[in-house]
Parts: sequence; C-alpha cells; structure tokens
Amino acid sequence: MSRRSIYAEGFSHKNPIPAACRLGAMLYSGSIQGTDPATGAYGDTLERQCELMFDHVRRIVEAGGGSLASIVKMTVWMRDRGQRAALNAVWLRAFPNAEDRPARHTMQADLDGDKLIECDFVAVIVEEGAA
Repeated sequence: MSRRSIYAEGFSHKNPIPAACRLGAMLYSGSIQGTDPATGAYGDTLERQCELMFDHVRRIVEAGGGSLASIVKMTVWMRDRGQRAALNAVWLRAFPNAEDRPARHTMQADLDGDKLIECDFVAVIVEEGAA
C-alpha cells in the first residue's frame, strides 16, 4: 500500500505540502483555512471564512476519492471559540442529519494574521462494493 498526496484545485499551502494524504481508506488533511480560491486572501468575516473553509474541505475530500459523508472527525481552531454560531451554521448545512455527522473538536487558538478559523479532518473512504 502506497501513500498518495492529494491536491485540490483552488487550494494550496505556502509550504511544499499537499492538501491531504491518503493511505488505503484513510485520508488525512493538512491545515485548511478560509481563503478565497481566486486570490488566496482570507474572507472578510468569520462567516465568510467558514464558508470558504468548508468549500475547501469538500474539494479536498472529493479530490481524495470521498465526499463529506466520508469525514469521521474534524478539528477546528478558532481565534474566538465563543463565536461558534458562525461555524455551526456552515456545519449544519454540510451535515444536516443529526444521526449522520462526524465528530468535531473546536478549540481556541492564537491564529496568525487575518486568519479567524482553520481546521483539519480525517476521512475513511470505502470503495464501491467494499464494506
């Protein structure tokens, strides 16, 4: 089994690292922020950064062969954890079924620059016919 680097159009890191890495059924993302795919700039508000971040999450998991349904755990870092309502609004759109959501851990962090939020995720991607 070989490790495979995952890249997603509209998302990249400044350092020479992929957006995610897949080994077998496991997909682990790197750090994902709320940046505009066209400009690389952070969204103007926390709400916009949350939307952009989840757009990147979706593209990255799909580039790895999965979907949002493949995500089993997200870890989120926020400059102000007390503003989770903005995160929860996008979370509920991505995962509307209370019986079918990934686990999530949200922590407060001293984020750099204009970054208000960032996340990473773990996904398990089961190929068709394999269960």
